Amino acid sequence: MRIAVLALQGAFLEHEMMLRKLGIDCFEVRRLEDWQQEKDGLIIPGGESTTQGKLLRDLSLLDPIREAIEAGLPVFGTCAGLILLAREVEGNSPSVPVPPRLGTMRMTAARNAYGRQLGSFHTEAPFKGIDGDIPMTFIRAPYIKESADEVETLSEVDGYIVAARQGNQLVAAFHPELDSDMRVHEYFMEMVKGR
Repeated sequence: MRIAVLALQGAFLEHEMMLRKLGIDCFEVRRLEDWQQEKDGLIIPGGESTTQGKLLRDLSLLDPIREAIEAGLPVFGTCAGLILLAREVEGNSPSVPVPPRLGTMRMTAARNAYGRQLGSFHTEAPFKGIDGDIPMTFIRAPYIKESADEVETLSEVDGYIVAARQGNQLVAAFHPELDSDMRVHEYFMEMVKGR
């Protein structure tokens, strides 16, 4: 198995370290040539969704990645990755245009929903399909405000949806790559295997 990790900005190195701990081969995607390699899945890391969206567009990666996801390529988006995969996004400043994004999941993401940097926090909560609570680190996190029927809620914190799945697409508002618990990444690898 080989996993592509979008490495334009954000916490991509932490995802790569997690995959290597699981014995999974991975490679970084920075240009269109990188994307054209063989792959079984894609991880979109946390970071700045506006910056990542613009870079995806400017590097001609936006459409090929969207087409691959729509064709069934498993994808896991954390924090900014959740925003990039959401069909609709709320919380953008009226003076700032909505950044380019993939928009492949039928849900609405609320940006910076927990506040700015001071709104960052750590908790533990259940995650459907995983036994026991998992640690969750939130950094200027979004949450899923609403979603279509085909989007399955996997985890909620304080009544807000913080993880969900639609077919081969998995999103988390938190950063599992920043904790030592590998079960969310293992969950994604099972999705990839079951494709």
